[in-house]
Amino acid sequence: MTTANPRITSSSPADLHATGGYHHVTLVSAGRTAHLAGQCPLDADEKIVALGDPLGQADRTAENALVALTSAGARPEDVIRTVVYVASDDPDVLAEVWHRLAEDSPIKAAFVTASTLIGVTCLGYRGQLVEVDLTAALPEG
Repeated sequence: MTTANPRITSSSPADLHATGGYHHVTLVSAGRTAHLAGQCPLDADEKIVALGDPLGQADRTAENALVALTSAGARPEDVIRTVVYVASDDPDVLAEVWHRLAEDSPIKAAFVTASTLIGVTCLGYRGQLVEVDLTAALPEG
């Protein structure tokens, strides 16, 4: 599959399990990449938003990730790897956050590439439930 960025090709080998829309492998031809710091559900005053609400935190995290991508000259379609961290051991909560980000967020196009979803015990801010780590292949020019 070729994406909106012609330097990015994603695929899933037939011998691996089917995915929920993402791909097992993403290849990038030579070029510049942007490695974003983990994006969190913080407002401009560095306060966690939507305390206790993983979906509300996913929404703010996606908004912040879009700002960071844009500042690097990238779009969600340029993302080549995503890692989503959710402070929960409940697979249903992890799935809800994943679906919110991958199907109903301004960065949903980022989640068709190589992606990982991880349930963790704790994240960096008290009350933080969601964090997204993105790597993007910058468009030429």
